[in-house]
Amino acid sequence: MVKNMTESYVQQMFADRIGGDQFGKDTAIYKFEKIKRAKIAAKAANPEIELIDMGVGEPDDKAFPEVVAALAEEANKLENRFYADNGIGEFRSAVKSYMSELFKVELDENTEICHSIGSKGALALMPSCFINPGDIAIMTTPGYPVMGTWTKYFGGEVVNLPLTKENGFFPDLDSLTEDQKKRAKLLYLNYPNNPTGAVATEEQFAKAIKFAKENNVIIVSDAAYSALNFKGAPLSILAVEGGKDVAIELHSMSKGFNMTGWRLGWCCGNELIMKAYMNNKDNCDSGQFMAIQKAAAKALLNQSEITPKISEKYERRLNSLVETLRGLGFDAKTPEGSFYLYVEIPKGTESGATFATGEEFSQWMIKENLISTVPWDDAGAFVRFSATFVAATLEEEERVLNEVKTRLEAHKFIF
Repeated sequence: MVKNMTESYVQQMFADRIGGDQFGKDTAIYKFEKIKRAKIAAKAANPEIELIDMGVGEPDDKAFPEVVAALAEEANKLENRFYADNGIGEFRSAVKSYMSELFKVELDENTEICHSIGSKGALALMPSCFINPGDIAIMTTPGYPVMGTWTKYFGGEVVNLPLTKENGFFPDLDSLTEDQKKRAKLLYLNYPNNPTGAVATEEQFAKAIKFAKENNVIIVSDAAYSALNFKGAPLSILAVEGGKDVAIELHSMSKGFNMTGWRLGWCCGNELIMKAYMNNKDNCDSGQFMAIQKAAAKALLNQSEITPKISEKYERRLNSLVETLRGLGFDAKTPEGSFYLYVEIPKGTESGATFATGEEFSQWMIKENLISTVPWDDAGAFVRFSATFVAATLEEEERVLNEVKTRLEAHKFIF
């Protein structure tokens, strides 16, 4: 290997999976960085106008008082100072009760449940359990790419299936080739879905389970938004017949409990899959702080007093936003879950603006209206509004939503 002496030798040492000797030289700007820069520029140019951030995909409030109090109490206990390794019984027991109460799923707390340091870490670990070079992970687009990224790191391939209105925002598994089915090892599902807000039906999950059994595929069901469900009782893939034979499910304390920064979730499901996950996790981390797990256990056992209040707030905000956008001509409807509203963009405005992509529309929204959204151009030109804008009171919430309406009503959109 010939080394470029004008650079540090370190530049030649990077693994090919992260870019090799070109690591750090890519000048492409990630869309969230573009949004960040546009927001800074818009605020600098219009310091007197409030920027309304509907792009943030995290809860706008802190954890509930009783959970914060439990953390403070547990953090002060000497016995909680040790490594948690693969978790504590108190948290697993609370998860067991939660899954039974909310989803009618019965689990063995010792062999079918394990905590995760957030869903992201669990998704990164799954390919290390199953992917060999040449194996395939079936992902969705738009979607959360972490499991696909790590599949590639291990020499695997990713097949992205588009989520469209026509297929009910569920991947068309029948579109896979025979070779893809033969090499597939993992199938990633995410419902309620980010960014579309779609909720999977029992029939859709049943079809995925049938596909997994026929093709020897493991299903990784990302249910981080499961508590935010606006259409009846939430559904777990583990509650569908045969689900436990082929799947594990990931849950999070972030979305339904306002505990994003606490970095705690759990995996549950098929015992053998869980055994592999726990084995690999044990070689990657030493567990989340016991005090956080104990505070989370209190939240889980009190979910009926916490999550419905959070869910009701987001549904209320989304309903109001849908009403505004429909009045302007957008094909908008309240999602079945999550806190996102995913809508097709207009072609332009009567004043002359034109939009070919979601990114163009999103940038225009920031620059001209000081409203931040997230563009998605993976399966059509869409933007995602989030109901997690900061508003501490109902009055403040109504003020922000009215301000959005006022700003957008100043334009006449063309569709």
